Amino acid sequence: MAETFDVTVIGSGPGGYVAAIKAAQLGLKTAIVEKDKRLGGTCTLVGCIPTKALLRTAELMEHFKDAKEFGIDVKGGFSLNFLQAYKRKEDVVAKNSAGIDFLMRKNKITVFKGHGKLAGKGKVEVKGDDGKTTVLDTKNTILASGSVPRDLPGIEPDHKRILTSDSILRLEVQPKSMIVIGAGAVGMEFASVFDSFGSTVTVLEMAPHLLPIEDEDCSKEIEKAYRKRKIAFHTGARVEKVEKLDKGVRVTVKKGDETLTLEAEALLSAAGRRAVSENLGLEKTAVKVDRGLIQVDAMYRTGEPGVYAIGDVISVGGQPHPALAHVASYEGQVAVEHIAGKNPQPVNYDRTPSATYCFPEVASVGLTEKRAKAQGYKVKTGTFPFTAIGKARIVGETWGFVKIVADEKYDEVLGVHLVGPHATELLAEACLGLRLETTVEEIEKTMHAHPTLSEAMLEAAHATMGHTLHM
Repeated sequence: MAETFDVTVIGSGPGGYVAAIKAAQLGLKTAIVEKDKRLGGTCTLVGCIPTKALLRTAELMEHFKDAKEFGIDVKGGFSLNFLQAYKRKEDVVAKNSAGIDFLMRKNKITVFKGHGKLAGKGKVEVKGDDGKTTVLDTKNTILASGSVPRDLPGIEPDHKRILTSDSILRLEVQPKSMIVIGAGAVGMEFASVFDSFGSTVTVLEMAPHLLPIEDEDCSKEIEKAYRKRKIAFHTGARVEKVEKLDKGVRVTVKKGDETLTLEAEALLSAAGRRAVSENLGLEKTAVKVDRGLIQVDAMYRTGEPGVYAIGDVISVGGQPHPALAHVASYEGQVAVEHIAGKNPQPVNYDRTPSATYCFPEVASVGLTEKRAKAQGYKVKTGTFPFTAIGKARIVGETWGFVKIVADEKYDEVLGVHLVGPHATELLAEACLGLRLETTVEEIEKTMHAHPTLSEAMLEAAHATMGHTLHM
């Protein structure tokens, strides 16, 4: 008799593998299906992990530029070993993927390699690279098929001159110049990396500001930083045409009434991702797909009984969905707890942390000032700059600030927004604060260690209450 699983997960990204581990920990017999040769999905293989490994190299390059100021003489100068940076990135990826393999064995999760899709009620078909097909019996299926880079009209990647966020990670030669289309997290991070590496970088963004989903004050601050770094950018810019040249690309851009012509050795198309909802066997099911996104409820149930979906491939209640690794992980846990008969809390997407690892870093959680006002709150805000924080001066990174957005009536913190040193790490305090529905006064009355960067959060609370101590 064929083996029957309580849960079968299709996709081993941060949503899929976390869902599988949670299911196994709750006593459910679990299988996971992955078409790639390695486990980990986009985040581990071609997303969060490799990009942050390159960003670490870029960060060290920036520190070396200032070494003399810190009393360190780098005799003979220093230079980037591009191939070694990429090799280290691959080593980090391999270790993380191997770690996921270990977690599957530790939790007794059965791994099937091949393309998985629904094959009738309670059935999942897995087709291996050798063409052989295995059909799994399963009581529940979680679709965690993720996303891939979105192709822009008229811009066909050749993965040599015109790159995606996947193929840029396979470069063998550093381009001397690069145009980046899209100033979201992906575009901004690669722009930061290659500028630190010594490439001439230009960023193009259709929205009025870089990092357009962030609080406008944060967007303006990162624009100041990029100007100082001499990273060129054009906002309110629409790409009209991309032409391949013998040794690069030519991009025609419309900016208001002005037409710009830009040339570079390479072009990175970083204007979003699309969900992978095709070839999952959905055609003969009650699963609803709208504009490529699988429709789910707050427990991640699709319209087909026993079939759930999580991560980049979904839309929750028809609303826009943050395509982030940590979001997928939490959705996977909620879905599995629902399958196991628990009573999980739905994910509150207003408390989704956002992190961009450019230099300086940008991080946020909760409502922007603009969104809070649009939702009817009478808002109070407080901002405190890192220039007035002793630890920021010590580490030599004084760009940016902490901004708190709060409800004036009840003093509840609605959002926290950071630009500056280690902003992505400092964000955790704000995430916990919003989870606990904290007030500004509670942050203000919480003793923070000195000297630390986290004192900027304390001082921002003081500023929100109308009385900073160190300015």
